[in-house]
Amino acid sequence: MMAIRMPLPAIALLALLVGPLSALAQDAATTAPGPEVQQNPVEEAQLYLRDNPISPPDTTSPRATLESFVFIMKEASRLWHALRKDYEDSNNIFLTEDQRADLVMITALLDKAAQTFDLSEIPVTSRESTGIEIALQLQEILDRIPPTDISAIPGFPPGQFTHSSNRTGLPGRWLLPSTSIGIMRQEDGEQQEHYLFSKDSVRRIPSDYAVVSALPLQADRGEDLFQYYNYTPGNFIAPRWYEFIQDGPEWLHLHLADQAYWQWLALLLLVAVYAASVGFFVRWRRWRAVSVDERTRVGHSILNPLLVILGAVAFRYLCEEQINITGKVLVAVATITTAVIWSATAWLVYHVLQLIYLWFVSSPGTARQGLDVSLLRTGFRVFSLAISLIVLGYGATQIGIPIYGVIAGLGVGGLAIALAAQPTIENLIGGIILYADRMVRVGEFCKFDELAGTIESIGIRSTRIRALDRTVITIANSDLARRKIINYSERDQFHFRHTLTLQYKTAPEVLKATLVVIRDYLKDNEKVVADPMRVLLIGFNDYAVKIEVYAYVICPDYAAFLETQEEMLFDIRTIVDASGSHFAYPSSTVYLSRDSGLPAENGAEDVGAQPGKDSQAA
Repeated sequence: MMAIRMPLPAIALLALLVGPLSALAQDAATTAPGPEVQQNPVEEAQLYLRDNPISPPDTTSPRATLESFVFIMKEASRLWHALRKDYEDSNNIFLTEDQRADLVMITALLDKAAQTFDLSEIPVTSRESTGIEIALQLQEILDRIPPTDISAIPGFPPGQFTHSSNRTGLPGRWLLPSTSIGIMRQEDGEQQEHYLFSKDSVRRIPSDYAVVSALPLQADRGEDLFQYYNYTPGNFIAPRWYEFIQDGPEWLHLHLADQAYWQWLALLLLVAVYAASVGFFVRWRRWRAVSVDERTRVGHSILNPLLVILGAVAFRYLCEEQINITGKVLVAVATITTAVIWSATAWLVYHVLQLIYLWFVSSPGTARQGLDVSLLRTGFRVFSLAISLIVLGYGATQIGIPIYGVIAGLGVGGLAIALAAQPTIENLIGGIILYADRMVRVGEFCKFDELAGTIESIGIRSTRIRALDRTVITIANSDLARRKIINYSERDQFHFRHTLTLQYKTAPEVLKATLVVIRDYLKDNEKVVADPMRVLLIGFNDYAVKIEVYAYVICPDYAAFLETQEEMLFDIRTIVDASGSHFAYPSSTVYLSRDSGLPAENGAEDVGAQPGKDSQAA
């Protein structure tokens, strides 16, 4: 016998699984300090399992794996039978506190037994329930095949947790005699170098059970526990309402696809109720008045995914915990509900992030000066979409899609989307260019070739412009980024440039004085930039003397500039009037005369010497 290097409870466990009970009991007695007391190894092993429900099974060799599974299932079956009898003998509708504790222990033991299987191919969403089903089916198989000689199984007894360095010589795979069920060494993963029932065995155990279930029991446990687990409602213990089904017609207990007829009827009823609930909610949403407040609308939109999630969770709970759907049907239900839950979760995350954005931009403490709300909206939309896709990808891994497959799918799908949505992506990039170069921002007045208006919003795909006639113009971002853009709102100074036309009869000294007074006026005006600034005589035309007034005015916006310009023009008019000069207007003088023709002599001199009667035409 191998040396024992475990605490007293573990020694008692080995006493049951390894060798003669009396020998191990003696070892346990000699190992324990104090006076020598005769121990019951079975009770000690049972106490060890109850005190350590989450300790892993010993899977360091084929023998340790098989014996650990057999012992754990024996103890789970014993507690299960005792709990069922205790509940059936009582008149309680619900389990007592002690009964719930026993139920938790039974579930923990069955989960522990399922840890001896390689369930890596089972989706995470249904792995726990599938593991329990496989464990119960394997127990029934072992009860119906000839007993296995423990000493012929390679490896060490359970409880020693042999180090991997001491496992040399063990085979990579061992088959249960007279079956194709194998225990295989794991080459990678968390259970590397441990021996688990292989993935192939997990796949074939249900079919093997279907074959041997009609065979006589080699070890009678009173009933087929898998049959009881599979065709009764509740979580291991049938609830009281099941008595009404038992008293019903016999056809309710007939089986179809590993489910009783009453289970199929209950499942169809749940599907109908769920579909009716969704339909009723959708119609209610259509009838309800839509709020004009965007935050209220987004807040209401959060209810949609929330109710979908709650409905899917309730549907799955009723299927698993009450109706007790099992097998492939349960895998399908779990996969579908998990897909719905994670899809709705991604939907919910998107709306929650949008609500956070609306709360942020509408918060009284948020600085509005220089805040580009449209840029923030676009950034939040892209960020929300990215987070939602990540959530959706994680949900895909929960229904059995490998993470590499998800990444590859996103890569291929992204390429397909990029090709199909090339114009949209081009517009998105165009919008980013508009933001990066700061060409335009919301609220600015701009001119785009022949178009002009105020920027109302810059979205992911297009930009909306409010024209001067109050119409809305929508331009694709890619098109807008290629246009010649004149941004009037970016002006730091406004150009004041006007040409004054004074009458020709203005005396030169008056003209010079007028120029000086206008220059002094501009210099004294605090809104006028000192340089460049000029007031000069720039020429003569057909009817007036031309004076140019050139300056730059500092104003916050164009409306303020127009008011300042009006005030300056009035002041300049007053200066001109006060100087004694007057503004000229387009005019011409035509002289009309009646004469007898040119004289023979000195006619040339007389032509211009005789004035005629004149009239002025303006």
